[in-house]
Amino acid sequence: MNLDQMQAFVKIVQAGSFTREAELLGSQKSHLSRVMTQLEAELGVQLIERTTRSLRVTEVGKEVFERAVGILAAFDDVQRMAQNTRGEPRGTLRLTCGVEFGLIAVSGWIGEFLASHPMVAVETDYTSRVLDLVHEGFDLAIRVGPLQESRLAARFLGSIEYGLFACPRYIARHGAPESADALRQHQLLMFAGGAPGASWQLRRGDEKVRVDGPSRLRVNNSFAVRDALLRSLGIGQLPLMVAAEPVRDARLVQVLPDWVREPVPVHAVFPSNRYLTPKVRAFIDLAVQRFPGPDSFADWRQPACAASQQERTEPVPAAATSPKSPQRVRKR
Repeated sequence: MNLDQMQAFVKIVQAGSFTREAELLGSQKSHLSRVMTQLEAELGVQLIERTTRSLRVTEVGKEVFERAVGILAAFDDVQRMAQNTRGEPRGTLRLTCGVEFGLIAVSGWIGEFLASHPMVAVETDYTSRVLDLVHEGFDLAIRVGPLQESRLAARFLGSIEYGLFACPRYIARHGAPESADALRQHQLLMFAGGAPGASWQLRRGDEKVRVDGPSRLRVNNSFAVRDALLRSLGIGQLPLMVAAEPVRDARLVQVLPDWVREPVPVHAVFPSNRYLTPKVRAFIDLAVQRFPGPDSFADWRQPACAASQQERTEPVPAAATSPKSPQRVRKR
């Protein structure tokens, strides 16, 4: 089994067909078929079951594929290090992330990453689907929430902190809640996340309370909650990264700042810790540096009661399409 055969096998599996991979490589389907036939003959096992329209990787083929991916990654890493003794990032970084956190933070990281590393290109897939990094050919994923058991390596980037917010005009008309229980007397704008029974699980020290509503709006997008808050429709819960800009502009204020939800962890997930390429390492290092911690938002914390004394009569400015990424460094 030589390197060319190994590369062809991995690319065919990732592409899902001989025809598609032949098009990507500018080769002939018949040539790739011969390469696979020779490889299977040398190994003495069937790696791929072929039909006229599709292919299926056998069980032994899956094991060979996973090992081949690791070997090729190691070979690629050796080549890069040999070409540049300083390990300068180069090549294409294939990255996947959820849509919302991608807009909140990752897009800003990518812009800075590209500006700092001129020999790197980035392909990004923002999706709610949890992609298979190895089989779909991704270098890195940014995952929000607790990690599932897997053979992937991961590095903790930081945690998303949350708070309760309202528009000053809403507070002026309805007053600020003085306790977590008082939230039930207000119009609540809740992040549903696809769950029909969504609720707020809030804590203050050792105290805990669950707020089920009633909700005036349930929606599975924090930007939609933010926009509804800016229209004075109620009180809502937002990531501090989403609330930061409208709070600094005095379009939103925080209410009940002592009552918060549990922070949500964010990790960088990648296929191998042993053969981490310079481009992946550099992006992860940047993400760790740029991930905002609680201190990043200390400058705008203020009692909600101050806002309740001043009713804003000017029109509410239109919300920005995406928030600015705070630039303060959070060290682990």
